[in-house]
Amino acid sequence: MHREECPVCGKTEFTHFMDVKDHMITKEDFVIVECDDCKFHFTNPIPSKENIGPYYKSEEYISHSSSNKGIVNFLYNKVRVKTLRQKLRWLASETDGKHLLDIGAGTGHFLKVAENSGYTVTGIEPDADARAFCKREHGIELHPQTDLYKLEDNSADVITMWHVLEHVYDLQKDIQEIKRILKPGGVLFVAVPNMASYDAEYYKEYWAAYDVPRHLYHFKKKDIDKLFCLNDIKLCKVLPMKFDSFYVSMLSEKYKGGNIIKAAIIGLLSNLRSKKGGFSSQVYVLRHDD
Repeated sequence: MHREECPVCGKTEFTHFMDVKDHMITKEDFVIVECDDCKFHFTNPIPSKENIGPYYKSEEYISHSSSNKGIVNFLYNKVRVKTLRQKLRWLASETDGKHLLDIGAGTGHFLKVAENSGYTVTGIEPDADARAFCKREHGIELHPQTDLYKLEDNSADVITMWHVLEHVYDLQKDIQEIKRILKPGGVLFVAVPNMASYDAEYYKEYWAAYDVPRHLYHFKKKDIDKLFCLNDIKLCKVLPMKFDSFYVSMLSEKYKGGNIIKAAIIGLLSNLRSKKGGFSSQVYVLRHDD
């Protein structure tokens, strides 16, 4: 499926940026292009919505898994406990509202800790297996993706998208839906990988956070600012996800045939050099002030 227009600015002229392999599952090669006008980067072509499912069907894709197989998965699940608490602290620091919508809820770990902390939670998750896991393990019924368009206007105090925006096919349409659902004065948290980070520059085509073809878009801070500004949502703050540089570096070293010690060094360097290009992954705090 070829994209004829830039997902951000709508222009039609692109330049080849990088060839990247699906290191995780199929080993297929994909192309990332750069918009000649706004310099946004996106995977092109991409699998159709109907054909993307098999690219997620792996225990390696641990946002939809609780597997502890392998050192990367084991460490990911250990760190997740700390990051879930951090997310709740971020929410509490930005809003007193308790109606939470999590888009791309995965297996529901974040929604469960939020519910236990007093939030009224709603979750959207396109993957049926992840929805079933969430209901079985957490007792929370997640909605399929199509239900996003059925939610009531101004019904959420806070909306979260933890490493989800890079997967969304209908980018502009879904942002408009988010704006509709979020209450005036409400807060949106968007976490995405940052292709301007040191670890991205170091690993290049082996950088695990390119994660083609599952990641349809590849963001820098300026891209988030422009994209949401076009939809009258204001970027207010950028927060670091400091553990991600280590996790991404471990996967990247795995793809290169490297080792965990090198990954730890690159992960640390990425955090130390974040003043230049930002952290490996960043959380963008945005407000709907209409």
